Amino acid sequence: MKEEIKSMWIFAALITSLCFGINNSIFKWSSGKGYSKIHIQFFFYFSAFILSIVYGVLMDGLQLNWLSIMLGAAIGVLNANGNIQMASAFEKGPASLTSPLIAANAIFPILCAALIFHEHISSLQWSGIACMFIATLVIQYTPNAKGNHQYVPWMMHTLLSILSFGALGILMTTSTRLHLNSLDILVSMYGGGMLYLLSALAFKKEKIKLKEVKIGSLVGFLSMIGYGCYFFALNTGIASIIFPVVSLNCLVVVFAGCYIFKEKLKTYQIAGVLAALIGIILTKI
Repeated sequence: MKEEIKSMWIFAALITSLCFGINNSIFKWSSGKGYSKIHIQFFFYFSAFILSIVYGVLMDGLQLNWLSIMLGAAIGVLNANGNIQMASAFEKGPASLTSPLIAANAIFPILCAALIFHEHISSLQWSGIACMFIATLVIQYTPNAKGNHQYVPWMMHTLLSILSFGALGILMTTSTRLHLNSLDILVSMYGGGMLYLLSALAFKKEKIKLKEVKIGSLVGFLSMIGYGCYFFALNTGIASIIFPVVSLNCLVVVFAGCYIFKEKLKTYQIAGVLAALIGIILTKI
């Protein structure tokens, strides 16, 4: 039974990818409706913080200490900052290049797991990682994108987002290697991110809409499921494989674009989807 639970890590990573993909699709939809990204993110963190606290108290699973609080809060701030920088990058530069560039952040925790924590990865698994990584870049890329771009601010926001998400992945891997309680990290992560966003709200005078509260709460619920599965996968599986699997959340965004926004899949995007599936298969051989 224990071995069966351990073999579930790849499915947990896929559930994480699905939850993150749905949330990114919601962000994309809400930005088109003119809703505030800061407001939605704040209520996303606030609702997830309350839910994680309630769950921890009911299950008597909280074992908070200073290390888990500081590490979790750092992860929360990095995630919130990464999202804010990504949103700013979309506004300043070509979205067709922003998404695949930011997705490249997965290489940092992959290298960290392989080089620092000495995870053993076979040649076939490395091939699968390469397939998923290439698929992530190809699926999101749209050539000949038009628009007015401010390239210096765009590059700065993109770089800051890459560094934030890359550092986040490294800290998550570190927390599992230190055998810290995942629930403690989750509570601290949402609490740290909530305080960070609260400080950002202090500089804004915009009126909060009820719709933003509802959207943020839904995203928070999905985030809790996603990160819960994320930590389970990292605790029982191979981090170097988990990170590229999670980065495939762009597949959900692409398919949501086809269904909700009536976008059409390009031939190279279909090839990217197939490459992603091949990559997942190779990592399990």
